[in-house]
Amino acid sequence: MTTTETIWIAIGFLGQGLFFGRWIIQWLASERSASSKVPVAFWYMSLIGGLITLAYAIYRKDPVFIAGQSIGSVVYVRNLMLIYRPNETDKAKGDR
Repeated sequence: MTTTETIWIAIGFLGQGLFFGRWIIQWLASERSASSKVPVAFWYMSLIGGLITLAYAIYRKDPVFIAGQSIGSVVYVRNLMLIYRPNETDKAKGDR
């Protein structure tokens, strides 16, 4: 195995590790609140892990993996946009 291959395998495992770690974050947040919670960190870890895994999939030229990670990244960005978008209550307070 070449050094380049080894580096890309490490990158792939890093992406998968971050992607897996998001479930631990979500689980711990839910346990702390005793209800199902999806913290903002979950979406950031999803996006970062997904993009790293996407880079690995592109390197490997795997169209199935590329499609899945590409679509997922759009969902993660959209969820972050929704989280940071001012809600109607914030708008009403600003109009006073």
